[in-house]
Amino acid sequence: MYEKTFPTKRFKKTLEFLEENVPPPAKILDLGVGNPFSEIMKQNKYQVTNTKGEDLDLDTNAVKSNEYDLVTAFEIFEHLVAPFIILKDIQAKKLVATVPLKVWFSNAYQNKTDLRDRHFHEFEDWQFDWLLEKAGWVIKKREKWTNPVNKIGFRPLLRKFTPRYYAVYAERP
Repeated sequence: MYEKTFPTKRFKKTLEFLEENVPPPAKILDLGVGNPFSEIMKQNKYQVTNTKGEDLDLDTNAVKSNEYDLVTAFEIFEHLVAPFIILKDIQAKKLVATVPLKVWFSNAYQNKTDLRDRHFHEFEDWQFDWLLEKAGWVIKKREKWTNPVNKIGFRPLLRKFTPRYYAVYAERP
């Protein structure tokens, strides 16, 4: 269904990473409002609840519940000013998160019309690892993948070889 209109490779890799580390069924709190990937998780036998659109820099109440097996955060932390706070407050014992990696040939993403749709951070892998570890998480598995685009040019060529996404599975000790 999503293959023609959504980022097929990214969603496929994200689902494979999730299933490998926390197979269904699992009760998930997915940070961010409902989205196409939330639906994909539901179609693959996960029980998914999304946050309601609250500002997760200021209101972390949604993650302070221990009723979930897992918190997922797919391309969310780069939008937060202080992702450490919510990472510290998560009560679930498992976390699967993806972030876009900082790449030298492209500036951080900035939507000119939607102020909420901007990247405050684009991490290097070691920075995201350090953030998770400082917030009390133990990283169990990591994976990176590219995001090639079907365009002609220098940057599209670099995207075929340069990892753009970083996935982490972590647990609370």
